[in-house]
Amino acid sequence: MASRTHDTDVLIIGWGLSGLVAAGEALTAGRRVTIIDQEPRSNLGGQAWWSFGGLFLVDSPEQRRMGIHDSLELATQDWFGNAGFDRPEDEWPRRWATAYLEFAAGEKRSWLRERGVGFFPVVGWAERGGSGAIGPGNSVPRFHITWGTGPGIVAPFISAVEQAESEGRATVLPRHRVTELLVDAGTVTGARGDMLADSAEPRGSSSSREVVADFEIRAEATIVASGGIGGNHDLVRAAWPERLGTPPQHMLTGVPAYVDGSMHAVAEAAGARLINGDRMWHYVEGITNWDPVWPAHGIRILPGPSSLWLDATGRRLPVPLYPGFDTLGTLAHLRTTGHDHSWFITSLKIVEKEFALSGSEQNPDLTGKDVKLLVKSRLAKGPTGPVQAFLDEGEDFIVEDDLESLLERMARMPGGDALDVERARQEVLARDREVGNEFTKDAQLSMLRSMRAYRGDRLIRTAAPHRLQDPSAGPMIAVKLHVLTRKSLGGIQTDLDGRALDAAGAPVPGLYAAGEASGFGGGGVHGYRALEGTFLGGCLFSGRQAGRAAAGITSATGRPR
Repeated sequence: MASRTHDTDVLIIGWGLSGLVAAGEALTAGRRVTIIDQEPRSNLGGQAWWSFGGLFLVDSPEQRRMGIHDSLELATQDWFGNAGFDRPEDEWPRRWATAYLEFAAGEKRSWLRERGVGFFPVVGWAERGGSGAIGPGNSVPRFHITWGTGPGIVAPFISAVEQAESEGRATVLPRHRVTELLVDAGTVTGARGDMLADSAEPRGSSSSREVVADFEIRAEATIVASGGIGGNHDLVRAAWPERLGTPPQHMLTGVPAYVDGSMHAVAEAAGARLINGDRMWHYVEGITNWDPVWPAHGIRILPGPSSLWLDATGRRLPVPLYPGFDTLGTLAHLRTTGHDHSWFITSLKIVEKEFALSGSEQNPDLTGKDVKLLVKSRLAKGPTGPVQAFLDEGEDFIVEDDLESLLERMARMPGGDALDVERARQEVLARDREVGNEFTKDAQLSMLRSMRAYRGDRLIRTAAPHRLQDPSAGPMIAVKLHVLTRKSLGGIQTDLDGRALDAAGAPVPGLYAAGEASGFGGGGVHGYRALEGTFLGGCLFSGRQAGRAAAGITSATGRPR
């Protein structure tokens, strides 16, 4: 096989959001940058391109216009109550959390606005918690949807790289798979690996791993921005912690197959320390994609708070495990049931108001910045087009006019033999009896009514309380839900400059990490739980820090190096 060599100032492994941001910072500093990735160039932008584009901001103009009173102090209370930092190795993640919160409450929004990034005016309330003021969850709505979703957030950073590429200051090399970091006298000096055969596969699709040559790239600084492990179910199961029960035998995949975790071992072999590998973030509202892009492709329902949630046996989930409240708490509970699926029982009225789907391709109005389509799809009667497609084509959806027919079909679904039909019937009947009164002991209904005091929820996110069996709200709908892999919350431990640290806590010379590969900063900025809108934000912030430091111009404090 042929060998190819290349020299650069800054080498970035991975062209997702954090890698692109890091590249932009290094290019602004006047450095020559080379970006490599194992996928075809059609995947430039990585996982972020597929995202809903949610960003965590604190005390933003959008929040204030919606009557939301937020502050850095409240956000810090939420973050640290959510994270549950409890390990000696959490020292750097704690520092990253503090720095990121200051960024989210400070220049993050203006920094993005300078790059042309705008936001949908209604702020979402994701991960609501419900377990107390210092427990998990967001005390106030903070989920800012990027106008343009994932493609909108990556666009300015792709543009900057492509402009530099046209000027000869940046080099983008697809189909380059790193197998080893070069180390000379303890300093990382670049990378070597395999050149893969050209591929014309569309974005997100699996590509071949045929090796046609090898390569070696020498660099003054190397940034690992290769993502996490969510596309590799074997790695997910191997890292699965006892506190979350046994790993599912059946899971859907919420990220492209190339999110394979392969660079973790490569970085570790070069001296980097991996921490918090047992911390992970997977969703329990996954549905099988009727039109898949990658293997086992799943989509997450972003649910409003009204659907009745039952486990596989038909028992209602306990307080406060309602749709959209506590992702990891719900995952941990469902893993105790002995089954890999659960159920929503809901109505068309709820679905048309409360069911959003995660992903840029599932939100053509927001992604395409199409105001007319947005008004038609979000405010008009009926589900959005993508949701209707799942109602028509999705294998996990059952639509019936009455409860008995619905339960009968649920029992006939794969895994439906676990369903106690009588228990499920009683759960629906009991819930519906409570709706007839303004006074109720049903905490979910009480929280639903409370949430509708927020006009953002009342306008586009929550249906008025009603009986699930109300014919005027029908038909009734059942949705079979699966565990959907998503994010690694641990990774390469880094200091606030994004420098990879070794087992003794000292920087590995020449090596940096950013994005999910670094646990979004420090080896796990989220601790055990994420607040939503913080994954893209973590990529932005950690990529910025690593890019500036690798360029040799600033430290985390902003002082010249």
